[in-house]
Amino acid sequence: MTRTDKAKRPEPWCPVAATVDVIGGKWKPTILFYVKDKPCRFNELRRLMPEITQRMLTLQLRALEAEGIVVRTVHQTIPPHVEYHLSEHGMTLAPILDAMVAWGEVYGRRIAPARA
Repeated sequence: MTRTDKAKRPEPWCPVAATVDVIGGKWKPTILFYVKDKPCRFNELRRLMPEITQRMLTLQLRALEAEGIVVRTVHQTIPPHVEYHLSEHGMTLAPILDAMVAWGEVYGRRIAPARA
């Protein structure tokens, strides 16, 4: 088999990789955590995640919206405001997010004394 044959061969499908493609990265899981239980406005998300830049938050929210995970709602008020919340499809990720929270709580407690 030549090198070009290997390059043309499709990768085996992996459900974990498919999930990570949608919700992976540094910021997306945190965004999903905050919008899981209640709608959040853009600036509220900025306050909850002070390390993220405005541009990066915008890009991440757009990507999640394009995947159908997050819904962007524009309220016609003066001034107008925008809220983000999980879509019905995005709510299927709730058990994954809950498991991540539970794991993080246990893991965080284990490493907190070492970081002190």
